[in-house]
Amino acid sequence: MSLMRKALLAGSTSPWLREQAMRRAFVRRSVSRFMPGEQVEDALAAAATLAPTGITTILTRLGENLTDIAEAEAVTEHYLRVLDLVAAAKIDAQISIKPTQLGLDQDPEVCARNVLRLTDRAAEHRNFVWIDMEGSPYVAPTLALYRRVRSRTPLIGVAVQAYLYRSPTDVDALMPLNPTIRLVKGAYLEPATVAFKRKSDVDEQFYRLACRILAAAERGPETPFHIASHDSVLVDRLLAFADGRGLGKDRYEIAMLYGIQPARQQMLARSGTRVRVLISYGDFWFPWYMRRLAERPANVWFVAKNMFGS
Repeated sequence: MSLMRKALLAGSTSPWLREQAMRRAFVRRSVSRFMPGEQVEDALAAAATLAPTGITTILTRLGENLTDIAEAEAVTEHYLRVLDLVAAAKIDAQISIKPTQLGLDQDPEVCARNVLRLTDRAAEHRNFVWIDMEGSPYVAPTLALYRRVRSRTPLIGVAVQAYLYRSPTDVDALMPLNPTIRLVKGAYLEPATVAFKRKSDVDEQFYRLACRILAAAERGPETPFHIASHDSVLVDRLLAFADGRGLGKDRYEIAMLYGIQPARQQMLARSGTRVRVLISYGDFWFPWYMRRLAERPANVWFVAKNMFGS
């Protein structure tokens, strides 16, 4: 891992940096490249704009590690409303939640009930719910949550982070469930004892895990496997693998972030590849924004000059 990337990930947890950044108009303008607005209506408008191009979406409200169980109830009610709004708008937009938004830190039972409320509402609207993956201490409880909900409904997916050493074991353990997985590289600052640090190692593990999941997809998953990466070389390798195995394009989707490589998103969609874009919104955007910068550290000099320059 480069020093710049490490510094950005460490900075994502700094209250002082968060306060400074959120006061700067330039930073807020820079954030708008990756986030159409702070309200769910902004995200829905962006999703509606993408829909005619064949690009589908996932909506996620930023924020994690809530400290009050009442807040978890409010977030659950918010996502119930989002599912209703998506249905009313008649667009293909799923939702993605973080377990610590729904009470995992306070009471895992409450968190599970909240997720089940969301999947019940998703079933009413023929929609789908994703469970996002947070830092490594949350992997085991998040996978336990996924297994519990998956035993009741197939309308649930979970993210797996390729940079964690444990992920091959986790994927193998999930396979009997016929799971729906979104494979990501991972964006948290993790110690070398639990996660690969070299990009080449992360890329290779991502490729091997994706091939494993794609091969299992030949058995016919109920929803597509998500290849969540902006790494064109890696994605092209996996598309070639899928083509070589004769897998139909309905077996997988390329998952990308709003505002990142939009031209490639359009190109993939025009080629018949299914593309689903994650649209984030909400006022707790600073940690998320720093992780986005860490994916492309060259951007930080431009931001820093405008934040702290005279």
